[in-house]
Amino acid sequence: MASRFSSVLMLADLDDFITPSQECIKPVKIDKIESSTGAKIKIQDDGSYIQIKEDGDVQKLGKVEISLSDCLACSGCITSAESVLITQQSQEEMIRVFREKKQLYQDGKSDLAKLIVVSLSLQPILSLAARYNLSPDETALKLSGYFRMLGADLVLDMAVAEDFALLESQREFVQRYRAAEEKHTSKSSLPMLASACPGWVCYAEKTHGNLVLPNISTTKSPQQIMGSLVKYHLASQLSRIPDSVYHVTLMPCYDKKLEASREQFFNQQLQTRDVDCVITAVELEQLLQSEDQSLTTMDSVPLDFPWSKTQSSIPPLVSHQGSGSGGYAELIFIHAARELFGFTQLEVHYKLLRNPDFREVTLEQDGKVLLKFAVVNGFRNIQNLVQKMKRGKNSYHYVEVMACPSGCLNGGAQVRPQDASSSKELTVKLEAMYQALQKQVPEENSTVQELYHTWLGGADSDKCSAMLHTKYQAVEKVANSLNIKW
Repeated sequence: MASRFSSVLMLADLDDFITPSQECIKPVKIDKIESSTGAKIKIQDDGSYIQIKEDGDVQKLGKVEISLSDCLACSGCITSAESVLITQQSQEEMIRVFREKKQLYQDGKSDLAKLIVVSLSLQPILSLAARYNLSPDETALKLSGYFRMLGADLVLDMAVAEDFALLESQREFVQRYRAAEEKHTSKSSLPMLASACPGWVCYAEKTHGNLVLPNISTTKSPQQIMGSLVKYHLASQLSRIPDSVYHVTLMPCYDKKLEASREQFFNQQLQTRDVDCVITAVELEQLLQSEDQSLTTMDSVPLDFPWSKTQSSIPPLVSHQGSGSGGYAELIFIHAARELFGFTQLEVHYKLLRNPDFREVTLEQDGKVLLKFAVVNGFRNIQNLVQKMKRGKNSYHYVEVMACPSGCLNGGAQVRPQDASSSKELTVKLEAMYQALQKQVPEENSTVQELYHTWLGGADSDKCSAMLHTKYQAVEKVANSLNIKW
């Protein structure tokens, strides 16, 4: 029997490193000198182009630039690629801002300088720890020292934002499940699909549209929740307006640059983004190498913890029970089992399916399946999941979806092995480092509970919805002669 999948879906090496396709096209009108006899175009030594008429008139032709907004509006690629140059989201742009701030201080104009806040995600901390043979806590302190040396005012970890994302995802799943049960529907809003991975979300918007988007969680990713915390809470606490704060995040994935550049995370009224610049572990390594420096030689400076008025000490780095991508499936599964069915003591045992990146866990009682969750990593497995949904054969209530094989610890911008070991071996090492950290239970994070009341005015408030949730929409495909598939 013939396969149900097209040849495109049967590619063997689908992952996060897909180069731009022929469909990566931005129509641009370029005004040129009118000439009835023709003109020549010449390339200058600096790489620029000029148009030369026969009578000697010269016009310099402008370069066509593709911004992140253009990329998000395009329907060609399924995800971003390493080879896409992103000007506003580069380490060069970050360094420019740091230098501009130092110059303002030297000129006696410190009041014009932006407050620079750097937020560190756990996965790149672990990647850099493995690269420089440091412990995770040592790495965080040395990263803090490095960014302070560059000119950062505050360096934070993202544990608070990660717990907000998990708690809101838990609440959202329980609400969806109960709504579906009350309406006795076919549970069209289920399975709830994780929204923390921008590569997966971008792919869903461009490729599957309204088939998948109603199922994607509205909870923001930890990066964007951190953006809301920094720009709309921390800035206020420091008597700053949001656009006077420059927010940098250190992330494991290039797609986080696309996420930070989304229109819904740009405040038109205040003309500011929640996250101004995203750099990655591999870019930070390259930056250190270009300066002939090593993270091991940096001063160790404690991270800042400006969130709680009651907590005096800075908490250590923490991870979560479950996958190295944040433990979404496992923690939501445990919470739902308790809230919906009264299971207070629960051990989670996964069943491997096609490969280690496609596994599921089931809660049963008296032979009846109460909950069925899955963890799906990598685009090959994502395609299988989406095909099941298309055929109406999905049996899951929740799926933790990540674009990269092995999840965020093996993100597309994590530092690659320096020795003869393979990427899989390095990922196993990072997973062991992640699991060895002290485990944080989101419900027991007193700082988050405090912020729910002092910042958001309660978990059910409109402000909570605005700051911690978002919406996604399908990207309409633009048909032209260049992207027709014959």
